[in-house]
This record gives sequence, C-alpha cells and structure tokens, in this order.
Amino acid sequence: MTESFLHYIWKFKLFSKNGLKTIDGEEVEILKAGEHNTNAGPDFFNARIKIGNTLWAGNVEIHVKSSNWNDHKHQLDAAYNNTILHVSYEHDVEVKNHIGQEIPAIELKKLIDQKLIEQYQSIQKPYQFIPCEKLLAPYLAAKNANLQKENFLQEPSSLSFGEGWGEVRLLLERLESKSTYISELLRYTNNNWEETLYISLARNFGFNINADAFEMLAKSLPLSIILKHKNDLTQIEALLFGQAEFLSKELSYVVPSPLGEPVPFFREGQSEGYLKLLQREYENLKAKFNLNPIDNSQWKFLRLRPSNFPTIRIAQFAQLLYKSSNLFSEIIEAKNVNDLLKLFTVSVSDYWNTHYVFNKPVKYSKKSLGLASSELIIINTIVPFLFTYGQQKNKEEYKDKALALLEQLKPENNAIIKNWKNLGIKIDSAHSSQALLQLKNEYCSHKKCLNCSLFNSIIR
Repeated sequence: MTESFLHYIWKFKLFSKNGLKTIDGEEVEILKAGEHNTNAGPDFFNARIKIGNTLWAGNVEIHVKSSNWNDHKHQLDAAYNNTILHVSYEHDVEVKNHIGQEIPAIELKKLIDQKLIEQYQSIQKPYQFIPCEKLLAPYLAAKNANLQKENFLQEPSSLSFGEGWGEVRLLLERLESKSTYISELLRYTNNNWEETLYISLARNFGFNINADAFEMLAKSLPLSIILKHKNDLTQIEALLFGQAEFLSKELSYVVPSPLGEPVPFFREGQSEGYLKLLQREYENLKAKFNLNPIDNSQWKFLRLRPSNFPTIRIAQFAQLLYKSSNLFSEIIEAKNVNDLLKLFTVSVSDYWNTHYVFNKPVKYSKKSLGLASSELIIINTIVPFLFTYGQQKNKEEYKDKALALLEQLKPENNAIIKNWKNLGIKIDSAHSSQALLQLKNEYCSHKKCLNCSLFNSIIR
C-alpha cells in the first residue's frame, strides 16, 4: 500500500461510502474530496465534509498509517491546523494538530474492494512491456470494444487525476515536448524560421543514430551559404560532405561495413574523380567562408543498413536542398500529406547510385529517400514544426494542419508500436501511434500508472 494509491482512492472515492463513520462513530458525508496538492502541505485543499451535524471546509491529510502523522511531524506544523479530516488505510493512533486539537479520522482498510488492491499490486510486479499488460487483455475482452471508437485513447477519460489523459491530450503533450526543441533552435537562430527548419530537418535525416551529428553538421554550415550555391548540386554536396569531414585527405581509417571488406573512406593515391572534384570545390569554399568541419568520429555506421549510411543520407539531404525552391514556404503552404511526400521524393546524384561510401563502387541501385523515411520525417519534423509555428504566430490553422497530417499518415512501425499491437490495441494512424509512444515513454516506463487513463479505465 502506498500513499499515492490512497490519494487516488480518495480522489475518485473508490471506497464504500455507505455508513461511512469516523473512528469515534460520527457519520461522515463527503461533499467535495478537495483539490489534490502535489507540493508541500496537506494532501487535499478546500474539501467540504459533513461530520455529524457539522459542515466543515478545509484540508484532508492522508497516510498509510495514522501514526505517519506524527512520524512526519505534522503535529508540530501550523500549516496542518486547518486539517478537517485525517484519512488512513490503517488507524493505529489518534492524531492532533499543532494546538492540540484531535482531528476526526476515518480508516479505509475495510472499505476498499480487495480486487482493486490486487489490480494495483499487479502493476508493481515485473513486466515485459507495460505494468498493466496482464490486466489489459481481460479488460479488452470484457469491454469487447472497437478500440478505434471506444477506448482509453479515442475517448478522453472523465477522470481528472493527472489531467485525465486521452489520445488528444497525450498527442498534444508530445508535440509540446518537441516544440520545446524547436523553440530552442529559434533562439539559436535569432528567430530565423528558415534556418530553424533547415537544422531541424538535418537532425531528422540522421534518424536517431546520427541525429546529433547531422545537427552539428547543419549548425556548422549556415543555410545562407547553401543558398548562395543553390543551383549547383556539386557545390552543395561539397559543402555538406566537406563539413562532415568525409573529404579530408588525411583520413585513412576504415569503418565496419556490411558490404564485405572494411571500407576505406579515402587513402592518398586511391581517390576517384568525383571525390577529387568535391575536394577541390570544398577547399575553395572552406577558405571563402572560413568554415570549420565537424569531427568525423561523430558519424556512426555500425549495425546500419547501407541505405541508412550517413553518406547516403547526406546525399539525399543535398538533393532536397537543391531541388526545393523555397523549402520553408513549400512546407508552410502544403495542403496535405501528398504535397509533402512529393517534396521529399528525392534521389541522389549519379555517383551515389553506385556507392554507399567513397572509394567503394557497388552494383547500381537507386537510393531514393523511401516512403517510410519520408513519412517519419513528416511525423518527427514537419508536424512539430507546423505546430510550433502556429503556436508562436498564434495561428491555430497551422496547429490544426499538424494534427490533420498525423491523421493522414500511417502509424510508425517500430518496436513500441508493435508491442502495443500485440497487446490488442488497434492503431490506424500516426495520430494514435504518437499518442501511444508518449504513453509508453512518459508514463508506462516511469510507472506513472495512476496518471494513466488506460489504467484508470481498467481499475474502475
């Protein structure tokens, strides 16, 4: 038994109230349980409780044992003088306030359904994916519900403990979190939306494993320099690969590769014509703009499919910058997912159709940015960007567009979403999958079960 669970029980009055009496035998009627306080002081403020014939207004304090009142030194704290009721799971001593007055008390031990306690205890046991996974299947079977119309996601919980998280609330919380990163980028770029989008997009071309390296690359190479060479793909590639330090003549190390032999990026005397061209272009541009490349050791290749190598992603990013006339405007003005998917339909320059890394020719294959990758970029970059833009500019239409895009997109196909599906949750769009990612990462993983509308639904 924990105090947090008792807070939950009290908040939603999940105990027998028939014939409720104090330890001294006075009848008790709870008119208002009070406002939950998560800071210092009594647990619930502004409660209204009728004890006997007297209506009291004040605070409620809750403990596992009534003796915890003294253990916590509340009898010495004047802040607890307005406590009108002490609630405990087990009453073992009477409690008095700072001025020596005995406080009316009730014991919940015999008033809480044992099944409720067992359900709560079950989430304290070891689990594979989420704490309530053993309760979920029986709950869904009992509900026999279509999870797209009547479930803890689609219908925001009526419970208000921890805000009562429904799908929309979870999704907004996730977008707010991502918005924080974009807002920080805005400050970094002195409120330059185009530069902020450029850095944010670059980060997501790293697809988690190389996200930090891509962000460092974009920050080392201002968009203004890219735009000066907007019509020359070779120069854009030279700038990006040069700043990523893939063109250095001093590089002589090898990188693990699933292609077979370890792949040298460059060795003196073994370069190819295209590599030499990029090197010459970069040396001129580096001197012209006084550029400093990032540390090449930031890039990760291990356990990546060749199509996800950072070299390929850089080549695709270069194509995106080259083919778009005004990336910021095109994204802001996009009407739907199809408009955005057309924007992200990018291939690579000819060299990269026969290479995954420099100096290692492979069989020809087109290395366009795939549909799944494009959708992930829209979910993780464009949607949060539009949401933040609407938030900062006080334009609700962009926030609405962001949410609408998620409803048009398929759910992600990652391990977390697969586990939710295995538990019987039907997920038809990124709108739901993003909410479920937030639920898993911010609630299930931290065992914030009492703040979760899924657990609320099960336990009730």
